[in-house]
Amino acid sequence: MRITLVQGDITREEADAIVNAANSSLLGGGGVDGAIHRRGGPEILQECRGLRASRYGKGLPTGQAVATTAGRLPARWVIHTVGPVYAKSEDRSELLASCYRESLRVAAELGAATVAFPAVSAGVYGWPLDDAARIAVRTVRETEVPVEEARFVLFTPDVVEAFERALDG
Repeated sequence: MRITLVQGDITREEADAIVNAANSSLLGGGGVDGAIHRRGGPEILQECRGLRASRYGKGLPTGQAVATTAGRLPARWVIHTVGPVYAKSEDRSELLASCYRESLRVAAELGAATVAFPAVSAGVYGWPLDDAARIAVRTVRETEVPVEEARFVLFTPDVVEAFERALDG
């Protein structure tokens, strides 16, 4: 699998699947989650409500992933994953790695060749940037799935630089 880095807006990425750093409610929120719901339109929210009414009545568990339509986004699917909130007192790195692993597993089940990822948990969930990048890159490198490209779409130069260090390290 080829790993690429792009500075930009994930809601404008043309990919088979776009990963959403969702909150467990699946009903939209701030950051990447809110942007995906706003730009993707009501179709995404409608499918998320259906998931809440069926399989995920208590919300999507942290580290898991599930797909919906991409609505009006330039992708076929949105893969929603819930990242862990960073805590100094507890090592939650396996949950963060699981977000990437499970998203790739779902992408493979869908037949996606290209998957665009944000920096899961590195925003309002407070994960230290260099550590988040290291976990993301390592997990994607180690996950064996028939996905051709994992593209990290990163909003600001400092996040791109952290992911560049992780790729080179």
